[in-house]
Amino acid sequence: MRLSVVLLLAIAAPLAAQRQAPLPKGMAAITRDDIMRDVEAMASDAMRGREAGTLDELRASMWVAEAARTAGLEPAGPDGWFQWWPMRRIQQSAASRVSVGGRGLALWKDVIVRTPSDVTVDLPLVDADRAAPGDRFDGQAAVATLVPVDANRWGSLKEFRDGSAGAARLAQTLIARGAAAVVLVADPVTDKVFDYYASVAMRGTYGLDTVGAATRPRATSPTFVVRAASGPAVRTAGARLTADLRADSYAYPSVNVIGRVRGTDAALRDEVVLYSGHQDHDGVRYPVDDDSIWNGADDEASVSSAMLAIARAFVKQPAKRTVLFVWHGAEERGLLGSRWHAAHPVVPLGQIAAVINGDMIGRNSPDSAALLGSQPPHRNSTALVQMALDANARIGKFVIDSTWDRPTHPEGFYFRSDHLPYARLNVPAIYFTTMLHSDYHTPRDETKRIDAAKLTRMTQWMYLTGYAAATAARRPPLDPGFKLER
Repeated sequence: MRLSVVLLLAIAAPLAAQRQAPLPKGMAAITRDDIMRDVEAMASDAMRGREAGTLDELRASMWVAEAARTAGLEPAGPDGWFQWWPMRRIQQSAASRVSVGGRGLALWKDVIVRTPSDVTVDLPLVDADRAAPGDRFDGQAAVATLVPVDANRWGSLKEFRDGSAGAARLAQTLIARGAAAVVLVADPVTDKVFDYYASVAMRGTYGLDTVGAATRPRATSPTFVVRAASGPAVRTAGARLTADLRADSYAYPSVNVIGRVRGTDAALRDEVVLYSGHQDHDGVRYPVDDDSIWNGADDEASVSSAMLAIARAFVKQPAKRTVLFVWHGAEERGLLGSRWHAAHPVVPLGQIAAVINGDMIGRNSPDSAALLGSQPPHRNSTALVQMALDANARIGKFVIDSTWDRPTHPEGFYFRSDHLPYARLNVPAIYFTTMLHSDYHTPRDETKRIDAAKLTRMTQWMYLTGYAAATAARRPPLDPGFKLER
């Protein structure tokens, strides 16, 4: 017993000393005014929402690169500040035509094509809602009502407004029963977000344009979503669905912006602590309260600006390890920029000691936050998590909401940010966030709604965590046996 106490004291003593040590001098370079100035610039109407795959995203990326230079970073990309990579977009052509019972439906106003399709159909419509469970729909277009999975839960409407789980499951079920096409009729609840759904679907699909990547649509049984008002027409006896669908496929560039502060320790400077965020958002879409610019102040000007502040802190006081800052492009298109950099890192993957990722860190209750990747099965480095918890005890002092890190959480939030491609490759990674809010992916995500004091504390917390990882005698090890599965 006495030996155990001695061992515990031996372990606890250096940890206690670390917590009581003076804060790094670089902390003074993190100021509320600097952070909010950068948020205001990135989330301004002039940036037009920074949509990936547009000139607006490239304009924002150029702004980030210049801000990184001003902060004192040195460029670390294959092309100066930049790592360019190709994005493939497959989009429903505006030349496509859809009609029901001989009446034309306006694309994206009356009807949505759920995923880009390149096919011609002329099919009788059948009401699947009235069919028996075992009925088949061979050679027909099956009609069914699209309803929310849970109208009482925040985020539940996302399952169909993003054209994901709700619509996909229903369409797949009907196609499995032989339907040659599917027509989903919005119910009164889903009808309220028809425009949101349309604004997502009309943009098509995005991917990395690499060898073997799809360049044409793969779907042969198209799925349509129509407004509730079209319900009677598609259920009229003898009505037919006719559609001439054409898809456009093209590639264009996106970019990661990369800078660094070199480490000071000759034995450790080849190891890298990587700060991760993204600069893109949703662009210009349908108006809400006469505002069509989806500014993305929290998602994700908050972290982009926090990274600039953290960069200034490391420039003021470099660490033993090199610190790399990667502003990933096209996160909103499926983590494309981080997927590209994880596959083509500017330093060998084995040299990345830790990934400190942030996504949406400036909203909600002033004293709560989440640290994703801090508990099994998502946790891949107990040591890195402990560094974050120790830093929170010193500077953040947030109450940690652990529910968002659970595999049972309905949002699956751990799998929706730029740390993920690195974690999948067994790089120690954690993810700082203050979670979703009702302005998420709307024009209301503006600078005036950012909690500046909270954003500053979150920035300080992320900095102190990365500083601990960048100065520790031993890099945070990967937990034995870690394997990321959903």
